[in-house]
Amino acid sequence: MTSIRPARPRRSCLAVPGSSAKMLKKAQTLPADQVFLDLEDAVAPIAKPAARGTVVEALNHGDWSGKVRVVRINDADTEWAHEDVLQVVRGAGPNLDAIMLPKVERVAHIHWLDVLLTQLERELGLPEGGIGIEAQIEGPAGLSEIEAIATATPRTETLIFGPGDFMAAMKMPALTIGAPGANGYDPFDTVLMTITMTARKHGLQAIDGPFALIKDHEGYRASAERAAAYGYDGKWVLHPGQIDIANDVFAPSQADYDKAELIIEAYAHYTSEAGGSLGAAMLGEEMIDEASRKLALVTAERGRLLDMKRTTVFEPGR
Repeated sequence: MTSIRPARPRRSCLAVPGSSAKMLKKAQTLPADQVFLDLEDAVAPIAKPAARGTVVEALNHGDWSGKVRVVRINDADTEWAHEDVLQVVRGAGPNLDAIMLPKVERVAHIHWLDVLLTQLERELGLPEGGIGIEAQIEGPAGLSEIEAIATATPRTETLIFGPGDFMAAMKMPALTIGAPGANGYDPFDTVLMTITMTARKHGLQAIDGPFALIKDHEGYRASAERAAAYGYDGKWVLHPGQIDIANDVFAPSQADYDKAELIIEAYAHYTSEAGGSLGAAMLGEEMIDEASRKLALVTAERGRLLDMKRTTVFEPGR
């Protein structure tokens, strides 16, 4: 099953505690592509019930213009999850783009959320299937069922890597979330590739999780660049200082965007009758063919999603 969800920019996914009205207000002014109002780890158990009302108030009366609006509920096996969904969707369903479900360990978790959202949409007269799902993979059980999780419902928009809980579940000897392994070894290579391969196979976005050393901007950039190299669409942001880095890393440069569009336009010309019906041609000093077009389309689509404008035009014969 391939997702047909709307494409949304998610270069920077800002985590905001759902219990903090002050931080929720501040988040509205920041240039993050997505903001997720957190009811899970960022909220103490005693504060979770009241945080639901704070989140609903922020969604309904805040200015989230240009941002993807997401709420991370508590995981499906907790005593809070059901009421999280009921109160958030009943209270602010029209102002919600997606629900993030953490600790997805089996496909039943996604089925539960999918059915509950459908029931609520019918109850409230909302478009059926309109609220998306973001599935957070945070342990070996979830990773082993990732294919079923990714294809459980057309609502799913993203697969998210949750490094903190994954490290704990794997009993890795580490104390900092998202930091690299000892001696430069990266224990997440296989995990990152598995998640992004599954996402690409089914038309989903792949999002990397947090980097907890919020003052280490160089470390954050290196972590983001690692994820980008695997084809990820974006990364979590825990502090405003990380937003610009994520937005930069997960967007094409102007030069790369221009070149991508140029390759696509030139290849369309050269393969046409007017261009000689060629399967391969020279663009400047570079040979381009169908593989070149496919590669260029990746960069072009990222730029188009961000509404980037071209600064060059293809001119045959030049």
